[in-house]
Amino acid sequence: MKKNKILSLLLAGVMSVVSLTACGDKAEDDDTIKIAYLPITHSLAVLEEAEELQNQDGKKLELVKFGSWSELLDALNSGKVDGASVLIELAMKSKQEGVGIKAVALGHRDGNVIVVSDEINTPADLKRKTFAIPHRQSSHNILLNDALAKGGLTIDDINVTELAPTEMPSALASGQIDGYCVAEPFGAMGVAVNAGKVLYSSEELWEDSICCGLVLTDNFIETRPDDAKFFVESYKKAGNNLDKETAKATAKKYFTQNDDVLDISLQWISYNDLDITEETYNALAEKVKEYGLSDNPPAYSDFVKNDF
Repeated sequence: MKKNKILSLLLAGVMSVVSLTACGDKAEDDDTIKIAYLPITHSLAVLEEAEELQNQDGKKLELVKFGSWSELLDALNSGKVDGASVLIELAMKSKQEGVGIKAVALGHRDGNVIVVSDEINTPADLKRKTFAIPHRQSSHNILLNDALAKGGLTIDDINVTELAPTEMPSALASGQIDGYCVAEPFGAMGVAVNAGKVLYSSEELWEDSICCGLVLTDNFIETRPDDAKFFVESYKKAGNNLDKETAKATAKKYFTQNDDVLDISLQWISYNDLDITEETYNALAEKVKEYGLSDNPPAYSDFVKNDF
């Protein structure tokens, strides 16, 4: 019964987003800025920016929706888009591999939770259990490691599997997995139908955690510096405008999500003050190394650009 409720919610929550302009391989004019994203609440700042810009003359923001991180990265790394809202660890990996990109802002603040089955009451209870993350190169992987450390465990003490975010709530309800950590609103979906509960929120594990980031290609920054400056400034302004009421209204325009799911999800996240500070980035880089995501993450000075 619980599984059927989850599947019904997932079907009801299929996210449909209308791009502001038609998606092609190239922008139709020099005023268009093409930004890739996945339909998740972690991308709401760029969606809100699109809302605020669509009635203004001048620059056009074209949102290019993707269904997976791998597809989004292919477009970003090949220069088919000017930038993206993306898991920052994936962007760091691309930078490390020689792709010309810069992180220019955070995607959000906080906004992640560790969701577990009712039988899990402490991180130590996860021993020999199965836990899902969306990608090894993610803050969800880092948060899992942080949670395990609280219980005296390491990643080697559990079974870790990578699942598509849409599969996680139903997998937890069916007993296929015992917990998961993923971009919102999929954590909230599991909680909303009582398939699981929150063991930790991200701020309880990692203060000022970084998850998603806004990145731009070096080519866009170098060849269109005024547009890059305009875009980043508008993006940060849009983030500051995203209080809970505005965030929900924007989410409902772009996602067909249940109100209960959005209400839960938006309790955990904020979009103000989206600058990437050197202190918070270096903390991320240390965790990336500590938990084996990368031996040599890019330095702050090479990867982060704040001087627009």
